[in-house]
Amino acid sequence: MTTSRGARLVRQVGAGVGEAVLATVVAVVVVAVGLVAFSLVQWPAFNSSNVVRALTTVGQVGAAALIAGSIALLRLRRSRRLAKLLSWAGISAFVTVTLGMPLAATKLYLFGISVDQEFRTEYLTRLTDSAALRDMTYADLPPFYPAGWFWVGGRVANVLGMDGWEVFKPYAIGSIAVAAVVSLVLWTQLIRADWAVGVTSAVTAVAVTYAAPEAYGAVIAILLPPVLVMAWGALYRPAEITGRTADAGEERTAGGWGAVLGTGLFLGLAAACYTLYFAFAVFIVVLMAVVAAGLGLRLRYVARTPRRVAAHTGESHAPVGSAGRAVGAPLLRLIVMGVIAALIALPVFLPFLVRMLDRPKLQSGGAFHYLPEAGSELPLPMAHFSLLGALCLIGTIWLVMRASSSRRAQSLGLGVLAVYLWSLLSMLATAAGSTLLSFRLEPVLLVLLAAAGGFGFVEGARAVYQALNEPARFRWVAIVLATVGALAYCQDIPHVLAPEITTAYTDTDGDGRRADQRDPSAVRHYHNIDDALRAQTGREPSETVVLTGDTTFLAYYPYFGFQGMTSHYANPLADYADRSAAIEQWSEKDTPDELLDALAAAPWRAPDAFLFRRSGDEYTLRLAADVYPNDPNVRRYTVAFPAKLFADPLFTVTDIGPFTLVVVNR
Repeated sequence: MTTSRGARLVRQVGAGVGEAVLATVVAVVVVAVGLVAFSLVQWPAFNSSNVVRALTTVGQVGAAALIAGSIALLRLRRSRRLAKLLSWAGISAFVTVTLGMPLAATKLYLFGISVDQEFRTEYLTRLTDSAALRDMTYADLPPFYPAGWFWVGGRVANVLGMDGWEVFKPYAIGSIAVAAVVSLVLWTQLIRADWAVGVTSAVTAVAVTYAAPEAYGAVIAILLPPVLVMAWGALYRPAEITGRTADAGEERTAGGWGAVLGTGLFLGLAAACYTLYFAFAVFIVVLMAVVAAGLGLRLRYVARTPRRVAAHTGESHAPVGSAGRAVGAPLLRLIVMGVIAALIALPVFLPFLVRMLDRPKLQSGGAFHYLPEAGSELPLPMAHFSLLGALCLIGTIWLVMRASSSRRAQSLGLGVLAVYLWSLLSMLATAAGSTLLSFRLEPVLLVLLAAAGGFGFVEGARAVYQALNEPARFRWVAIVLATVGALAYCQDIPHVLAPEITTAYTDTDGDGRRADQRDPSAVRHYHNIDDALRAQTGREPSETVVLTGDTTFLAYYPYFGFQGMTSHYANPLADYADRSAAIEQWSEKDTPDELLDALAAAPWRAPDAFLFRRSGDEYTLRLAADVYPNDPNVRRYTVAFPAKLFADPLFTVTDIGPFTLVVVNR
């Protein structure tokens, strides 16, 4: 890389990073102000009133007005700085209102503390308690699931003085808003600024609808479309092979190395946050490198043929790169991307990898043992009769029509193709007793097609405008249609998310309250259980291992668990099946001494306490077993301990509500 090219790279990266930081500050301020304002009023529950629905719609219209004002200023080439500020504020306000207002009367996030949100909350609670990388459930184990998003959330909770479960909602909303404005900054570096605002708005709206329940996945999904355009610009550079001048729409960085750096940073971020999306992003980028190498060889062949040169470039001759360069250039850049990603992700994965070297046999694969109906079919949103289906159909048409002439269409098209290839590979993997969890890529497919649909609508409207001899009112027709469609889609988002929002109101939070003002569940006793555990053990939660089937307790308080909620989220180093077998064996002991001996002989750190449910003269635990390929893939079963096993001074037994707490007196 020459000195001038290196200087240009530094300037471009510095400018982009600076703008991203400013956009992040704006987003954080907007989210903070919005959520604090929402919390100052005692709102009715979403599932029992339409008041918050109405106010959500008003807020969305206000956010849309800010976005529209930004686009208008950019098109008129006026007050560019104000336009940027309006776009950042508008997009972050849209995320805040669309997610924050429906959840204004609850402290819980989408899906409450139910289903997968339980283990996510448990992870955030663990990393709020300590910045050390530790498994969400098991003591003395490094984490298996990437800790990036949760670790940052833990630091946010520490700064705000909040519990992990309580910070989940504001942190999730804030991280999505930050991802949206950073995505806008990326798009602005790649395409026209007004187009960037429109496309980012479309992608954000779709991501909020279908990816928001899995907030750390939504962050990656929102960033993926511009990153793919950037990655394609880094890997496929026909001008370097044929000597032609780059098209006006092509990304211009210092020889593509700025795009290499940006793609590597994104891959590292994905690896630190979400393994599946990281693997899929690597799959796309490798696919791009292979296609780029193939197209490079083809261009070299065309350029070496004078007649073909004239036909393709309009010149009598053109400089021709070597075949090695055509293949080696994308390969080199792919390797550099991988090195950058590894350097970012290594701190997150290194503790697990080091510990794994001491374990020749791992109980792995459970995380992939899930095949819902959505994973057995190819997702075809463009065939659905809806506003989103129409946008996806427009995007599909645009991808096909512009595949040979648009770098944007090529990159997004390769992303869409990769989703379908991954889906087919996932279905094929079922023959080997596993899957690739392709159903979780549906939000990714939707945001890619939404981006393509945004480009397709703009370019299609322009083509129709020209075909009709540029009538004066046509632009207003296009603006009105886009506005009506956008508002219709956006105000429907709370309806799409209604089950997730309702669960946030019907679940009992860490304060023992239900936001819909109905009677709370047994979770209301957790506070008393925590007090009893601290008093009877004399230790902090992070120094205590609890065996319980009520694993929600571990999501609200940072105790370590002896057994996780299911094998699918269990650390492969934890010996999930063996632990379950040991628990069953303990329940079959005849005397307290036999139970204590069995606990002492366990190859893992034994429980310091048991949290049971009472059932007559027995104490029960609800455990889970993997029954894939069945759907549901989990079988729940009960293990009962006779109460006589704990009739010994070495155990302290306390009844709290429907629970029985047994502390081992060591």
